[in-house]
Amino acid sequence: MTIDEITETFAFLDDWEERYRYVIDLGRSLPPFPEELRTAENMVQGCTSRVWIVPSVAEGPDGPVLSFLGDSDAHIVRGLVAILVTLYSGRTAGDILAEDADALFRRLGLREHLTPQRSNGLSAMVRRIRHDAEAALQPISGR
Repeated sequence: MTIDEITETFAFLDDWEERYRYVIDLGRSLPPFPEELRTAENMVQGCTSRVWIVPSVAEGPDGPVLSFLGDSDAHIVRGLVAILVTLYSGRTAGDILAEDADALFRRLGLREHLTPQRSNGLSAMVRRIRHDAEAALQPISGR
């Protein structure tokens, strides 16, 4: 699944009930999240639901390339995690920092359909991923 495919599917769905179901289905498509990664260190601060995001970093020709595993204890939030994992995984740290996730969520129309708490949690997840990208750009001795 690509972010373009997610965007196209959102455009195809007629109402928000269908779109919410789709977001929940996206969450179900996440790979199983290992129990040993459900740590306080991997938990995203600022989310009402429990959310875990774990980066892995590989060196690429254009700099560090990050991939993410994620999970949540709430169905709709797990779907939001799936969208973010799809948006950011396999991209360089520089590309991640240049990406405007808010623009994507506005284009999908999700921001205006999320509760303020979920919207704040979504922002916290994006901040966490951006922090991971910034950390990947630090020299090895600074990691």
